[in-house]
Amino acid sequence: MIIVVLGVNHQTAPVEIRERVAFGPDILQQAHQSLLEQRGVRECAILSTCNRTEIYAVIEGSAESDVETALANWLASFHSLGLDSLSPYLFRYREDEAIKHMMRVASGLDSMVLGEPQILGQVKDCWQQASEFKTLGRWLKQLFRHTFTAAKQVRTDTDIGTNPVSVAFAAVDMARHIFSDFSQITVLLIGAGETIELAAKHLKAKGVSKMIIANRTVKRAETLAKEMSAEAIALDALPDYLAKADMVVSSTAAPLPILGKGMVEQALKQRRRQPMFMVDIAVPRDIESQVNELEDVYLYTVDDLREVIQDNLSSRRQAAVQAEEMIGLHVQTFLSWRRSLDAVDTICAYRQEHEQLRDAELKQAMALLAAGADPVKVLSQMANRLTNKFLHQPTLCLRDAAAQQDYELISQLRNIYGIQ
Repeated sequence: MIIVVLGVNHQTAPVEIRERVAFGPDILQQAHQSLLEQRGVRECAILSTCNRTEIYAVIEGSAESDVETALANWLASFHSLGLDSLSPYLFRYREDEAIKHMMRVASGLDSMVLGEPQILGQVKDCWQQASEFKTLGRWLKQLFRHTFTAAKQVRTDTDIGTNPVSVAFAAVDMARHIFSDFSQITVLLIGAGETIELAAKHLKAKGVSKMIIANRTVKRAETLAKEMSAEAIALDALPDYLAKADMVVSSTAAPLPILGKGMVEQALKQRRRQPMFMVDIAVPRDIESQVNELEDVYLYTVDDLREVIQDNLSSRRQAAVQAEEMIGLHVQTFLSWRRSLDAVDTICAYRQEHEQLRDAELKQAMALLAAGADPVKVLSQMANRLTNKFLHQPTLCLRDAAAQQDYELISQLRNIYGIQ
Protein backbone atom coordinates (compact mmCIF):
# COMPACT_ATOMS: atom_id res chain seq x y z
CA MET A 1 0.00 0.00 0.00
CA ILE A 2 1.12 3.56 -0.68
CA ILE A 3 0.02 7.07 0.28
CA VAL A 4 -0.98 9.42 -2.54
CA VAL A 5 -2.18 13.01 -2.81
CA LEU A 6 -4.06 14.24 -5.85
CA GLY A 7 -5.81 17.53 -6.51
CA VAL A 8 -5.69 21.14 -7.68
CA ASN A 9 -4.64 24.32 -5.90
CA HIS A 10 -4.06 28.02 -6.54
CA GLN A 11 -0.66 27.24 -8.08
CA THR A 12 -1.91 24.72 -10.64
CA ALA A 13 -5.44 25.81 -11.51
CA PRO A 14 -7.37 29.06 -12.08
CA VAL A 15 -10.32 29.88 -9.85
CA GLU A 16 -12.76 28.72 -12.55
CA ILE A 17 -11.40 25.17 -12.26
CA ARG A 18 -11.07 25.26 -8.47
CA GLU A 19 -14.71 26.29 -8.16
CA ARG A 20 -15.87 23.37 -10.30
CA VAL A 21 -14.07 20.70 -8.25
CA ALA A 22 -14.85 22.11 -4.80
CA PHE A 23 -16.82 19.98 -2.33
CA GLY A 24 -19.53 21.81 -0.41
CA PRO A 25 -20.57 20.66 3.09
CA ASP A 26 -23.77 19.17 1.68
CA ILE A 27 -21.95 16.66 -0.56
CA LEU A 28 -18.82 15.99 1.49
CA GLN A 29 -20.04 12.81 3.19
CA GLN A 30 -21.36 11.39 -0.06
CA ALA A 31 -18.03 12.16 -1.71
CA HIS A 32 -16.02 10.40 1.02
CA GLN A 33 -18.17 7.28 0.83
CA SER A 34 -18.07 7.23 -2.96
CA LEU A 35 -14.29 7.65 -2.99
CA LEU A 36 -13.78 4.81 -0.51
CA GLU A 37 -15.77 2.52 -2.82
CA GLN A 38 -13.31 3.01 -5.66
CA ARG A 39 -11.08 0.09 -6.61
CA GLY A 40 -7.87 -0.01 -4.58
CA VAL A 41 -8.78 2.84 -2.18
CA ARG A 42 -8.39 1.72 1.44
CA GLU A 43 -8.43 5.08 3.28
CA CYS A 44 -9.27 8.63 2.21
CA ALA A 45 -9.85 12.23 3.26
CA ILE A 46 -10.86 15.27 1.20
CA LEU A 47 -9.63 18.81 1.85
CA SER A 48 -11.68 21.47 0.05
CA THR A 49 -11.09 25.23 0.47
CA CYS A 50 -11.30 28.26 -1.81
CA ASN A 51 -7.67 27.73 -2.82
CA ARG A 52 -7.45 23.96 -3.07
CA THR A 53 -9.21 20.62 -3.43
CA GLU A 54 -7.00 17.72 -2.42
CA ILE A 55 -7.56 14.00 -1.98
CA TYR A 56 -5.42 12.14 0.56
CA ALA A 57 -5.62 8.39 0.05
CA VAL A 58 -4.02 5.07 0.90
CA ILE A 59 -4.22 2.80 -2.12
CA GLU A 60 -3.15 -0.71 -2.99
CA GLY A 61 -3.08 -2.82 -6.09
CA SER A 62 -0.75 -4.51 -8.52
CA ALA A 63 -0.84 -1.40 -10.72
CA GLU A 64 -0.88 1.54 -8.31
CA SER A 65 -0.56 4.04 -11.15
CA ASP A 66 -3.86 2.71 -12.51
CA VAL A 67 -5.48 3.42 -9.14
CA GLU A 68 -4.11 6.98 -9.22
CA THR A 69 -5.62 7.43 -12.66
CA ALA A 70 -8.88 6.05 -11.32
CA LEU A 71 -8.79 8.71 -8.57
CA ALA A 72 -8.40 11.44 -11.19
CA ASN A 73 -11.28 9.93 -13.17
CA TRP A 74 -13.42 9.82 -10.03
CA LEU A 75 -12.74 13.49 -9.21
CA ALA A 76 -13.63 14.58 -12.74
CA SER A 77 -16.69 12.33 -12.95
CA PHE A 78 -18.03 13.34 -9.53
CA HIS A 79 -18.11 16.96 -10.69
CA SER A 80 -19.40 16.11 -14.19
CA LEU A 81 -16.14 17.10 -15.86
CA GLY A 82 -14.15 15.39 -18.57
CA LEU A 83 -10.76 14.12 -17.43
CA ASP A 84 -9.13 15.84 -20.41
CA SER A 85 -10.37 19.22 -19.18
CA LEU A 86 -9.20 18.61 -15.60
CA SER A 87 -5.98 16.65 -16.09
CA PRO A 88 -3.73 19.60 -17.08
CA TYR A 89 -4.41 21.23 -13.69
CA LEU A 90 -3.94 18.17 -11.46
CA PHE A 91 -0.90 17.55 -9.29
CA ARG A 92 -0.02 14.09 -7.99
CA TYR A 93 2.32 13.06 -5.20
CA ARG A 94 3.08 9.68 -3.71
CA GLU A 95 4.88 8.35 -0.66
CA ASP A 96 7.59 10.73 0.67
CA GLU A 97 6.45 13.62 -1.50
CA ALA A 98 2.79 13.07 -0.55
CA ILE A 99 3.62 13.05 3.17
CA LYS A 100 5.80 16.15 2.80
CA HIS A 101 3.09 17.97 0.83
CA MET A 102 0.46 17.36 3.49
CA MET A 103 2.75 18.70 6.22
CA ARG A 104 3.68 21.75 4.13
CA VAL A 105 0.01 22.52 3.51
CA ALA A 106 -0.89 22.34 7.22
CA SER A 107 2.11 24.53 8.11
CA GLY A 108 1.13 27.28 5.65
CA LEU A 109 4.16 26.74 3.40
CA ASP A 110 2.00 25.92 0.37
CA SER A 111 -0.49 28.77 0.88
CA MET A 112 -1.11 31.78 -1.35
CA VAL A 113 -0.02 33.91 1.61
CA LEU A 114 3.09 32.26 3.03
CA GLY A 115 2.54 31.16 6.62
CA GLU A 116 -1.17 32.03 6.85
CA PRO A 117 -2.69 30.30 9.89
CA GLN A 118 -6.22 29.51 8.66
CA ILE A 119 -5.14 26.46 6.65
CA LEU A 120 -4.20 24.48 9.78
CA GLY A 121 -7.76 24.78 11.05
CA GLN A 122 -9.05 23.68 7.65
CA VAL A 123 -6.80 20.58 7.68
CA LYS A 124 -8.08 19.78 11.18
CA ASP A 125 -11.65 20.08 9.87
CA CYS A 126 -10.71 17.70 7.05
CA TRP A 127 -9.43 15.17 9.59
CA GLN A 128 -12.50 15.59 11.82
CA GLN A 129 -14.91 15.09 8.92
CA ALA A 130 -13.12 12.02 7.57
CA SER A 131 -13.13 10.59 11.10
CA GLU A 132 -16.87 11.11 11.37
CA PHE A 133 -17.40 9.54 7.93
CA LYS A 134 -15.21 6.57 9.01
CA THR A 135 -12.93 6.75 5.96
CA LEU A 136 -9.66 6.92 7.92
CA GLY A 137 -7.56 3.88 8.73
CA ARG A 138 -4.36 3.30 10.62
CA TRP A 139 -2.09 5.01 8.09
CA LEU A 140 -3.97 8.28 7.55
CA LYS A 141 -4.85 8.60 11.23
CA GLN A 142 -1.18 8.46 12.09
CA LEU A 143 -0.23 10.77 9.20
CA PHE A 144 -2.67 13.43 10.42
CA ARG A 145 -1.18 13.14 13.94
CA HIS A 146 2.34 13.63 12.61
CA THR A 147 1.15 16.48 10.39
CA PHE A 148 -0.40 18.37 13.29
CA THR A 149 2.76 17.87 15.36
CA ALA A 150 4.90 19.21 12.52
CA ALA A 151 2.64 22.23 11.97
CA LYS A 152 2.62 23.04 15.68
CA GLN A 153 6.42 22.96 15.82
CA VAL A 154 6.68 25.20 12.74
CA ARG A 155 4.27 27.70 14.33
CA THR A 156 6.00 27.58 17.71
CA ASP A 157 9.66 27.42 16.80
CA THR A 158 9.83 29.68 13.72
CA ASP A 159 8.68 33.20 12.81
CA ILE A 160 6.60 31.95 9.89
CA GLY A 161 3.39 33.52 11.20
CA THR A 162 4.55 36.33 13.46
CA ASN A 163 4.69 39.18 10.94
CA PRO A 164 1.56 40.36 9.06
CA VAL A 165 1.53 39.88 5.28
CA SER A 166 -2.06 40.85 4.45
CA VAL A 167 -3.05 44.48 3.94
CA ALA A 168 -5.78 44.23 6.56
CA PHE A 169 -3.53 42.69 9.18
CA ALA A 170 -0.71 45.11 8.41
CA ALA A 171 -3.08 48.04 8.98
CA VAL A 172 -4.15 46.66 12.35
CA ASP A 173 -0.58 45.86 13.32
CA MET A 174 0.51 49.41 12.47
CA ALA A 175 -2.22 50.76 14.75
CA ARG A 176 -0.68 48.79 17.58
CA HIS A 177 2.21 51.26 17.61
CA ILE A 178 -0.19 54.17 18.12
CA PHE A 179 -2.84 52.84 20.50
CA SER A 180 -1.72 51.21 23.72
CA ASP A 181 -5.19 49.89 24.59
CA PHE A 182 -7.46 48.78 21.74
CA SER A 183 -10.39 48.32 24.10
CA GLN A 184 -10.58 52.09 24.62
CA ILE A 185 -10.79 53.20 20.97
CA THR A 186 -13.60 53.54 18.43
CA VAL A 187 -12.93 52.31 14.90
CA LEU A 188 -14.78 53.45 11.78
CA LEU A 189 -14.64 50.94 8.92
CA ILE A 190 -15.70 52.26 5.50
CA GLY A 191 -16.77 49.53 3.08
CA ALA A 192 -17.96 46.01 3.72
CA GLY A 193 -15.90 43.89 1.36
CA GLU A 194 -13.44 41.10 2.09
CA THR A 195 -10.61 43.41 3.19
CA ILE A 196 -12.79 45.35 5.62
CA GLU A 197 -14.29 42.14 6.96
CA LEU A 198 -10.80 40.77 7.57
CA ALA A 199 -9.71 44.01 9.23
CA ALA A 200 -12.81 43.90 11.47
CA LYS A 201 -11.96 40.35 12.57
CA HIS A 202 -8.36 41.31 13.35
CA LEU A 203 -9.50 44.39 15.31
CA LYS A 204 -12.00 42.38 17.31
CA ALA A 205 -9.31 39.83 18.10
CA LYS A 206 -7.11 42.69 19.37
CA GLY A 207 -9.83 43.76 21.79
CA VAL A 208 -11.68 46.53 19.92
CA SER A 209 -15.28 46.59 21.15
CA LYS A 210 -16.57 49.80 19.50
CA MET A 211 -16.81 49.57 15.71
CA ILE A 212 -18.88 51.51 13.20
CA ILE A 213 -19.29 50.07 9.68
CA ALA A 214 -20.28 52.46 6.87
CA ASN A 215 -21.24 51.16 3.44
CA ARG A 216 -23.12 52.32 0.38
CA THR A 217 -25.38 49.28 0.76
CA VAL A 218 -26.55 49.52 4.35
CA LYS A 219 -27.89 45.96 4.36
CA ARG A 220 -24.41 44.60 3.69
CA ALA A 221 -23.02 46.81 6.45
CA GLU A 222 -25.69 45.51 8.82
CA THR A 223 -24.78 41.89 8.04
CA LEU A 224 -21.13 42.45 8.90
CA ALA A 225 -22.01 44.67 11.87
CA LYS A 226 -24.19 41.95 13.36
CA GLU A 227 -21.33 39.48 13.13
CA MET A 228 -18.90 41.94 14.74
CA SER A 229 -21.34 43.42 17.31
CA ALA A 230 -20.86 46.78 15.61
CA GLU A 231 -23.04 49.67 14.42
CA ALA A 232 -24.00 50.00 10.75
CA ILE A 233 -24.52 53.32 8.95
CA ALA A 234 -24.89 54.63 5.40
CA LEU A 235 -22.07 56.51 3.67
CA ASP A 236 -23.99 59.77 3.70
CA ALA A 237 -23.97 59.63 7.53
CA LEU A 238 -20.15 59.81 7.68
CA PRO A 239 -20.00 63.54 8.63
CA ASP A 240 -22.05 62.76 11.75
CA TYR A 241 -19.89 59.83 12.87
CA LEU A 242 -16.36 60.69 11.76
CA ALA A 243 -15.57 62.70 14.89
CA LYS A 244 -16.24 59.62 17.03
CA ALA A 245 -13.51 57.61 15.32
CA ASP A 246 -10.02 57.27 16.75
CA MET A 247 -9.11 54.99 13.86
CA VAL A 248 -10.48 54.90 10.30
CA VAL A 249 -9.93 52.06 7.83
CA SER A 250 -11.38 52.58 4.37
CA SER A 251 -11.60 50.18 1.43
CA THR A 252 -14.33 50.81 -1.14
CA ALA A 253 -14.58 50.69 -4.90
CA ALA A 254 -15.64 54.33 -5.15
CA PRO A 255 -14.12 56.18 -8.15
CA LEU A 256 -13.67 59.41 -6.13
CA PRO A 257 -12.51 60.11 -2.55
CA ILE A 258 -15.14 59.65 0.16
CA LEU A 259 -13.35 61.63 2.88
CA GLY A 260 -12.10 65.08 1.95
CA LYS A 261 -9.80 67.43 3.80
CA GLY A 262 -12.70 69.65 4.89
CA MET A 263 -14.74 66.82 6.41
CA VAL A 264 -11.73 65.49 8.34
CA GLU A 265 -10.76 68.98 9.54
CA GLN A 266 -14.28 69.53 10.87
CA ALA A 267 -14.14 66.19 12.69
CA LEU A 268 -10.82 67.14 14.30
CA LYS A 269 -12.36 70.35 15.64
CA GLN A 270 -15.18 68.34 17.20
CA ARG A 271 -12.60 66.00 18.70
CA ARG A 272 -10.73 69.00 20.15
CA ARG A 273 -7.63 68.02 18.18
CA GLN A 274 -7.46 64.47 19.51
CA PRO A 275 -5.38 62.63 16.89
CA MET A 276 -6.86 60.26 14.32
CA PHE A 277 -5.17 57.25 12.74
CA MET A 278 -6.37 56.70 9.15
CA VAL A 279 -5.60 53.86 6.76
CA ASP A 280 -6.66 54.13 3.12
CA ILE A 281 -6.47 50.66 1.55
CA ALA A 282 -8.54 51.56 -1.52
CA VAL A 283 -7.27 51.99 -5.08
CA PRO A 284 -8.23 54.60 -6.22
CA ARG A 285 -7.97 56.39 -2.88
CA ASP A 286 -10.92 56.86 -0.55
CA ILE A 287 -9.21 59.64 1.45
CA GLU A 288 -7.89 62.80 -0.19
CA SER A 289 -4.10 63.02 -0.05
CA GLN A 290 -4.41 66.59 1.30
CA VAL A 291 -5.73 65.12 4.56
CA ASN A 292 -2.11 64.26 5.33
CA GLU A 293 -1.41 68.00 5.60
CA LEU A 294 -3.58 68.26 8.71
CA GLU A 295 -2.00 68.12 12.14
CA ASP A 296 -3.11 65.34 14.45
CA VAL A 297 -3.83 63.00 11.51
CA TYR A 298 -1.70 59.95 10.77
CA LEU A 299 -2.65 58.86 7.25
CA TYR A 300 -1.26 55.73 5.63
CA THR A 301 -2.00 54.41 2.15
CA VAL A 302 -1.80 50.95 0.64
CA ASP A 303 1.71 51.77 -0.63
CA ASP A 304 2.90 52.45 2.92
CA LEU A 305 1.50 49.10 4.02
CA ARG A 306 3.02 47.33 1.04
CA GLU A 307 6.51 48.20 2.26
CA VAL A 308 5.70 46.69 5.65
CA ILE A 309 4.28 43.59 3.97
CA GLN A 310 7.35 43.10 1.78
CA ASP A 311 9.65 43.33 4.81
CA ASN A 312 7.52 40.82 6.66
CA LEU A 313 7.38 38.49 3.68
CA SER A 314 11.17 38.50 3.58
CA SER A 315 11.20 37.53 7.25
CA ARG A 316 8.72 34.73 6.60
CA ARG A 317 10.75 33.38 3.71
CA GLN A 318 13.75 33.08 6.00
CA ALA A 319 11.60 31.27 8.55
CA ALA A 320 10.28 28.98 5.79
CA VAL A 321 13.78 27.60 5.21
CA GLN A 322 13.92 26.51 8.84
CA ALA A 323 10.37 25.16 8.63
CA GLU A 324 11.25 23.00 5.59
CA GLU A 325 14.05 21.36 7.58
CA MET A 326 11.65 20.60 10.44
CA ILE A 327 9.14 19.05 8.06
CA GLY A 328 11.85 16.89 6.52
CA LEU A 329 12.57 15.41 9.95
CA HIS A 330 8.87 14.78 10.61
CA VAL A 331 8.55 13.01 7.24
CA GLN A 332 11.35 10.65 8.24
CA THR A 333 9.74 10.07 11.65
CA PHE A 334 6.49 9.04 9.99
CA LEU A 335 8.29 6.77 7.52
CA SER A 336 10.11 5.10 10.42
CA TRP A 337 6.76 4.48 12.12
CA ARG A 338 5.37 2.96 8.95
CA ARG A 339 8.40 0.71 8.47
CA SER A 340 7.87 -0.55 12.01
CA LEU A 341 4.44 -1.78 10.92
CA ASP A 342 6.10 -4.23 8.55
CA ALA A 343 7.85 -5.89 11.51
CA VAL A 344 4.63 -5.92 13.55
CA ASP A 345 2.66 -7.49 10.70
CA THR A 346 5.40 -10.08 10.12
CA ILE A 347 5.51 -10.99 13.82
CA CYS A 348 1.73 -11.37 13.93
CA ALA A 349 1.73 -13.59 10.84
CA TYR A 350 4.65 -15.64 12.19
CA ARG A 351 2.93 -16.24 15.52
CA GLN A 352 -0.41 -17.02 13.89
CA GLU A 353 1.13 -19.64 11.61
CA HIS A 354 2.94 -21.40 14.47
CA GLU A 355 -0.08 -21.24 16.74
CA GLN A 356 -2.11 -22.98 14.06
CA LEU A 357 0.54 -25.74 13.88
CA ARG A 358 0.48 -26.03 17.69
CA ASP A 359 -3.31 -26.26 17.83
CA ALA A 360 -3.43 -28.93 15.15
CA GLU A 361 -0.85 -31.07 16.93
CA LEU A 362 -2.50 -30.52 20.31
CA LYS A 363 -5.89 -31.57 18.90
CA GLN A 364 -4.39 -34.75 17.49
CA ALA A 365 -2.59 -35.54 20.77
CA MET A 366 -5.75 -34.98 22.82
CA ALA A 367 -7.64 -37.37 20.56
CA LEU A 368 -4.98 -40.06 21.03
CA LEU A 369 -5.00 -39.60 24.80
CA ALA A 370 -8.81 -39.85 24.85
CA ALA A 371 -8.52 -43.13 22.93
CA GLY A 372 -6.23 -44.53 25.65
CA ALA A 373 -2.82 -44.16 23.99
CA ASP A 374 0.36 -44.09 26.10
CA PRO A 375 0.73 -40.46 27.31
CA VAL A 376 4.54 -40.53 27.18
CA LYS A 377 4.50 -41.79 23.60
CA VAL A 378 1.84 -39.25 22.55
CA LEU A 379 3.75 -36.31 24.06
CA SER A 380 7.04 -37.48 22.53
CA GLN A 381 5.47 -37.78 19.05
CA MET A 382 3.81 -34.37 19.39
CA ALA A 383 7.13 -32.75 20.39
CA ASN A 384 8.94 -34.33 17.44
CA ARG A 385 6.28 -33.32 14.93
CA LEU A 386 6.21 -29.73 16.23
CA THR A 387 10.01 -29.49 16.09
CA ASN A 388 10.08 -30.77 12.51
CA LYS A 389 7.32 -28.42 11.37
CA PHE A 390 8.83 -25.38 13.11
CA LEU A 391 12.27 -26.05 11.61
CA HIS A 392 11.16 -27.08 8.11
CA GLN A 393 11.11 -23.65 6.42
CA PRO A 394 14.27 -22.26 8.13
CA THR A 395 16.13 -25.45 7.18
CA LEU A 396 15.14 -25.04 3.52
CA CYS A 397 16.30 -21.41 3.58
CA LEU A 398 19.66 -22.38 5.12
CA ARG A 399 20.26 -25.10 2.52
CA ASP A 400 19.43 -22.72 -0.36
CA ALA A 401 21.64 -20.01 1.14
CA ALA A 402 24.54 -22.44 1.50
CA ALA A 403 24.10 -23.67 -2.08
CA GLN A 404 24.16 -20.08 -3.35
CA GLN A 405 26.96 -19.08 -0.98
CA ASP A 406 24.68 -16.43 0.53
CA TYR A 407 26.67 -16.06 3.73
CA GLU A 408 24.88 -12.83 4.69
CA LEU A 409 21.53 -14.64 4.86
CA ILE A 410 23.11 -17.46 6.87
CA SER A 411 24.50 -14.89 9.32
CA GLN A 412 21.08 -13.22 9.60
CA LEU A 413 19.39 -16.54 10.34
CA ARG A 414 21.99 -17.28 13.03
CA ASN A 415 21.18 -13.92 14.60
CA ILE A 416 17.42 -14.51 14.36
CA TYR A 417 17.64 -17.85 16.12
CA GLY A 418 20.37 -16.83 18.56
CA ILE A 419 22.86 -19.47 17.34
CA GLN A 420 26.37 -18.83 18.71
